[in-house]
Amino acid sequence: MTPTTSSPATPRPPRRRTVLAGIGAVPLTGAASASTGAPRPDRAAGHAPTTLLRDAELVLTMDPALGTGELGTLEHADVLMRDGRIAGVGRRLPAPAGARVVDVSGMLVLPGFVDLHNHLWQSSIRGGCATQDLYGWLAGCNRATLPKIGPQDMYRFVRLAALDALQAGVTTLVDWVHPIPFDTSEQYIRALDHTGLRFVYAMAQNTANLDLVPRVKKELLDPLPLASAQVSVHAGMDGLDLLRRSREVARDLGLMINSHVLEHRGDRAQEPIRSLRTADAFGPDLLMNHAIHLTDDEIAQVADADVRVAHCPLSNMRLASGIIRLPEFERRGVRTGLGHDGGTNDTSDMFGVMKAAVGLQRALHQNADVHPTIPAVLRMATLGGAECLHMADQVGSLTPGKRADVVVLDPGTLNFAPRFDWVGQIVLNGQPGNVSQVYVDGRARKLRGKLVDVDTAEVVREAERAAARVRAGS
Repeated sequence: MTPTTSSPATPRPPRRRTVLAGIGAVPLTGAASASTGAPRPDRAAGHAPTTLLRDAELVLTMDPALGTGELGTLEHADVLMRDGRIAGVGRRLPAPAGARVVDVSGMLVLPGFVDLHNHLWQSSIRGGCATQDLYGWLAGCNRATLPKIGPQDMYRFVRLAALDALQAGVTTLVDWVHPIPFDTSEQYIRALDHTGLRFVYAMAQNTANLDLVPRVKKELLDPLPLASAQVSVHAGMDGLDLLRRSREVARDLGLMINSHVLEHRGDRAQEPIRSLRTADAFGPDLLMNHAIHLTDDEIAQVADADVRVAHCPLSNMRLASGIIRLPEFERRGVRTGLGHDGGTNDTSDMFGVMKAAVGLQRALHQNADVHPTIPAVLRMATLGGAECLHMADQVGSLTPGKRADVVVLDPGTLNFAPRFDWVGQIVLNGQPGNVSQVYVDGRARKLRGKLVDVDTAEVVREAERAAARVRAGS
């Protein structure tokens, strides 16, 4: 189905890496404030256009106050975006003067996906070290490649992967960035900014260069309205000094700490949970990635401290890392979202991530009712991810007043049709090709199945040239 618009749209084993407003009746409207910040270099200045998505077959608001059931579903409903925010959700909303009206009849509308964990530069090693587990992949692909990537080629790899995530419906992305020089950070952030994604730049540095973290935040991230920061660091007792100092930097800057924890069973030798607690980094401002090999006592500690977790099932499968204990997390109330995890996910497909998150637990427990259910995994991919980042007041649902990060899916395709249970089909049948439209902060980034103002063939050509240079060691 092709939407129409009223106007055109513009020895020791190695470690992993060295609030909702209650609004009831429909139609629903809410005040929308103007978007802020300087225009990005590749987009025209000014406010985001007012856009009315008209007559969607199904809207999943992720806000139970805005529809029926836990996902807040509405049939034959509209979504109004104004000044970069959700301005209204409901049936037969009036079109404001000058609004772009987009016919989305037959389509499905939901909040953009939140990717809690990625390493975009690893598009340079897609499919690599395919016979290796985590430690083999780290030695043979990850650590062998990163030092060879210069600033300009970093831009090319990051842009390729960021656009892949965007076209697949990801509107907010957390990128765990290894220690890199300032000039490489400039190009990394420039690539992210040029895609139009909302992103969290989770930066790691070694002890000698920790001063780069506040500098990158102040000079490169703070001027960008869609950017925010975290401090990344390894968890382990042998790196306790750096962990403590990174925690101090994060606290001074008001940022979350982001760490890989117990992805591989061999990581236990480093006592990562003990190290995080010793460094006073164990609490709601900690995002742990993977967290596969936690004991019962450690899960209880995570829950009691309100630590957040990023689950990356496709990467965990690829690297033979194990299966996370999601049902125990859910019973304890641990906030958990979903992530792609860079080169070991090999592509961007949140539908595949959701399906794997459901399927792994069903296969392990031989129980179709085990957590996550279909509605639960959709929430993990949207509002759940936003909650893990303390961003649920901004994104993750279509609640009026939040930022207008919206995805439109086309179910009229060979892989999706015919209609039986569209909520189930989003998870079990959906593919990136079903993503017809993507809006970030109210701006169209993908329309009619194509990225806006992006020459994808040239992006691929530039990445191929960069990969050839890396392979040649230049």
